Amino acid sequence: MIFESVSSGGCRSYLVGCEDTCAAALIDPELSQIDRYKALAARHGLRFRYLVDTHTHADHFSATRQLASQLGAPVVMHRASPAPFVDLRLEGGDLLVIGRLRLQALYTPGHTNDSMCLCVEDRVFTGDTLLIGATGRTDLPSGDAGALYESLFDGVLKLAPELKIFPAHEYKGRTHSTIAQELAENPRLQKTERGAFIDMMQSLNLTMPTHVTEALRTNMSGGKTVAQMLSDAAASVPFMSMAQLKANIENGRDDVVLDVRERDAYDSGHVPGAFHLPRGQLELRVNEELKDPTRRIVVCCEFGRISTLATATLRSMGYSGAVALDGGIKAWREAGYPLTIGEER
Repeated sequence: MIFESVSSGGCRSYLVGCEDTCAAALIDPELSQIDRYKALAARHGLRFRYLVDTHTHADHFSATRQLASQLGAPVVMHRASPAPFVDLRLEGGDLLVIGRLRLQALYTPGHTNDSMCLCVEDRVFTGDTLLIGATGRTDLPSGDAGALYESLFDGVLKLAPELKIFPAHEYKGRTHSTIAQELAENPRLQKTERGAFIDMMQSLNLTMPTHVTEALRTNMSGGKTVAQMLSDAAASVPFMSMAQLKANIENGRDDVVLDVRERDAYDSGHVPGAFHLPRGQLELRVNEELKDPTRRIVVCCEFGRISTLATATLRSMGYSGAVALDGGIKAWREAGYPLTIGEER
């Protein structure tokens, strides 16, 4: 068995490959590591046959859908997953055939309703069901402390004591543990009575993961993250430097400078001569306010992100001369470039 672990902050992904057949599975891939996964597969001469998520992640962005579109491999999750883009849905006990390897699913709801663990040879990939020295939380959407208790004490913890566990998260640099070690040392597993375990899980008072709503939204639906939307927009529009815009204004060029911030931000200081049209009204008012679709339009906002999205929208609507200011009014202000205060037009 070829095995690789990839860390991304506290997130862990795993590559499992068959040396004889060059088939591989990728477990819990994270969006920022796509190039690394492909490089590892190339280094070992492997081809991904399956892209597996052990559950719907709430604390990072899954790469299964993007990798599936690039590599032509199916996305695999448990049958209970709400994601519409899943190609292969497993039940507990089902096997994934990876050359000479057999990856067996164990249904383990509790952290989420669609959680599963995956056993192969001497190890088990536990997702967020069982962590090293902890367990998955149960206070996120579809979490259930009672279900987690049953998944652990009637399922995972009855596996062979020597089995190595590889969780989807590890924040202290440990590579793995074993079932026996967790039974002996994991403080949450010392609550062996169901009621006591549930009480403990319901009183943890954990902070919410960063980007929890965005992560759930994208991982459940296949929608785009904000970063992906900005990246896609930036790839489809040209930009103008602040120095160039300043020079154009000084030379009297008749470009439209379009400020898409809200009124109070515009009034507090804007590029001289800038026309104000809030981003939220752009599509509805643009035909009335920008009557010549051939004119050069330089779009700006506070930090340069909303203006990038707005420029992409304008170009998709036929304003082929639209460009985004490279940087925002904050950077313009810090560069000491001129600003007009108050309503201009």
